[in-house]
Amino acid sequence: MEWSDEAIVLGVRRHGESGVLLELLTRDHGRHFGFLPGGRSRKTLPLIQPGNSLAVTWRARLDQHLGTLSVEATRLRAPGFINAPHALYGFAALAASLRFLPERDPHPALFDAVIHLSEALPDAESVGPLFVEFELRLLAELGFGLDFDSCAATGTQENLVYVSPRTGRAVSAQAGEPYREKLLTLPGFLVYEGPANRVSPQALAEAFALTGYFLQRWIYEPQDRAPPPERARFVESLTREEDPA
Repeated sequence: MEWSDEAIVLGVRRHGESGVLLELLTRDHGRHFGFLPGGRSRKTLPLIQPGNSLAVTWRARLDQHLGTLSVEATRLRAPGFINAPHALYGFAALAASLRFLPERDPHPALFDAVIHLSEALPDAESVGPLFVEFELRLLAELGFGLDFDSCAATGTQENLVYVSPRTGRAVSAQAGEPYREKLLTLPGFLVYEGPANRVSPQALAEAFALTGYFLQRWIYEPQDRAPPPERARFVESLTREEDPA
């Protein structure tokens, strides 16, 4: 068995005397593991850090085997994360979320979104909305897509400001007013503007609270898992209001 693919590194673990176990997200072969001989060498280790893109070839006698990798670095993003702590938290949260994908199950559209998001991570002013969009896409890929197209109660597409915590569907201001204390806030940039380069810290915090609620309810809790702590640190770093001085 042999295949070649584009990949981004999600994780690296020691394996054997000098090798590493690479956890990758590949375009056409999904989340995949493989053994890289000599991966802890001074030459190779900097190239396979989380966030970097690789051209990989995987070989094994049988498809169900771990397999051996050969790699060539194509984009080194990890050095750019070092001077941006929020980017380190963000990629760690991204990788933790991707581990809910079944192994070897391809998600090419999600792969493209991960590459785009990883490129934007160092830019604290623009990455927040993109990360929210990634979490919405991940929920959809896992079968839990949210619906912000029209009001669940009336069908209107106007003035959508809430989300039902039960169904994940949008609710208009008028229909939701009697139940506003039980509904989640739907930030306008997710409905009417699409991903924006800059949104207010409050709107961004509301968006992360929205995706966080459904990740918790539909992904973390059923698998008896806690949210990755890096996500909370990432969100706090992006939504913290600057003190006026």
